[in-house]
Amino acid sequence: MDKRKVIPSLRSLADQERATAKKARASWQMFTIMAEFIEATEYLSEIRPAVSIYGSARLKPDSKYYQLASTIARKVSDAGFAVISGGGPGIMEAANQGAHGGKSPSVGLNIELPHEQSGNQWQDISLRFRHFFTRKVTFVKNSDAVIVMPGGFGTLDELAEVLTLIQTKKSRHVPIILVGAEFWKGLLDWFRSALVPMGLINPEDMDLMQVIDDPDQVLEAVLKFYEDADTGEEAGKEHPAHRDRDSDEDRMFYL
Repeated sequence: MDKRKVIPSLRSLADQERATAKKARASWQMFTIMAEFIEATEYLSEIRPAVSIYGSARLKPDSKYYQLASTIARKVSDAGFAVISGGGPGIMEAANQGAHGGKSPSVGLNIELPHEQSGNQWQDISLRFRHFFTRKVTFVKNSDAVIVMPGGFGTLDELAEVLTLIQTKKSRHVPIILVGAEFWKGLLDWFRSALVPMGLINPEDMDLMQVIDDPDQVLEAVLKFYEDADTGEEAGKEHPAHRDRDSDEDRMFYL
């Protein structure tokens, strides 16, 4: 027996004024989303190369990870990489502070939240977002490397997003460096003991991440990734950074 669901459209709502108001709100929201993408593109299209640093908003300046993030950001900034953070307190502030004192731009992608998020003073370029997904696309699209410090749900979400996009080849391959071996050990052990044996991820997917705690070695890993890419190109060998190279520059990932 063929049963078809009756799904009313906005036009069929009894209250026409309510239907019109809902459509107007939805349309206006689409314009705000478009505006965020346009503004981010205008401000950041020439800010390359760049490294994104993720981490908790709740860690204080006396945290060893705060100090470590600031040191790493200064080193990558002096090496010629713009540093992109979420623009808020905690690790984000540490990243912007370190980069602000360096040679390259310090960028903050601020998000409007009911709590936690307030912009820090160390941003050379400061953008504001209302929508998480436009902010996350902006992070990934403009990152030539990702450094992940300890953090909570937001940081884990950002890490999982980058891993998924690279794993599914929806974005170019960039180095992903986890800082804080003690912090990340439990999660990585679970990946190896649960996800890999069940076939939920491939063993080689673990190679998408490196765990490095020393700031000099973090910078070295980023530089080596691209040096190996250049060396491989000269030798005629494929490197992850060069796969689908022709489409990398304009690819909008999962949009």
